[in-house]
Amino acid sequence: MGVHLIGGGWDEDVAPLVYGPFLAEVGDEGVVGCLLLDEGDGAEQFTRYATVLRRVAPGVRPVPLLVPEGGVFAPGELDGLDGLLVGGGLTPAYQDALAPVREAVARIITERPLPYAGFSAGAVVAARRALVGGWLDRGVPVCPDDAAEDLEEIEVRDGLGLLPYTVEVHASAWGTFGRLVAAVARGEAASGVALDENTLLSVAPDGWATAAGAGQARLVRGGAEPGSVVVHARRAGERFAL
Repeated sequence: MGVHLIGGGWDEDVAPLVYGPFLAEVGDEGVVGCLLLDEGDGAEQFTRYATVLRRVAPGVRPVPLLVPEGGVFAPGELDGLDGLLVGGGLTPAYQDALAPVREAVARIITERPLPYAGFSAGAVVAARRALVGGWLDRGVPVCPDDAAEDLEEIEVRDGLGLLPYTVEVHASAWGTFGRLVAAVARGEAASGVALDENTLLSVAPDGWATAAGAGQARLVRGGAEPGSVVVHARRAGERFAL
């Protein structure tokens, strides 16, 4: 089963491309757990995701897995699911909710195996090292401050470890690409991928990835010189090794 990373965005026209590969693995009548941080609007957020999932796959059965703000996700809630979607919101809060149980969650996902889709924050926390926010690199701005996720300096924390590289989202819409470049250049992330909104990166168990949707996936690796990076842009339909 694959790991499906969605860079954010709610364009209904590309929803079949963005959610289709994940739902194909789940199955026509599969149960999808929607893990969402509940900041008082959890029910409304669940309805939004459930509506999109059913629009793409009418027979699918979404169920809410709501984690209260400041709470920790219970891995036992993964029992009986055919797929897991981790939604968007304040990325550091999602990392906080998953960090104490990240090894147990990752083990269940990989051993069953359980198809995983991460939307925005959910894509970020799928990584071994999760770039959870910030807008300053040692005091120097590297992205807009309104994309900082309530952090000042860029911060990389432990993620679920489903992927060996770091993930950035909303790259073009929010101008966050520079944050990933800074994290790789300073050695806090070995490599990374930045996803535009309404863009999917599906990663197969063998490490090969396929881009789909409206935008690009930009791969960032450390360059030959200290502090340098190499960037490769990938468009929808391209298949490549990461």
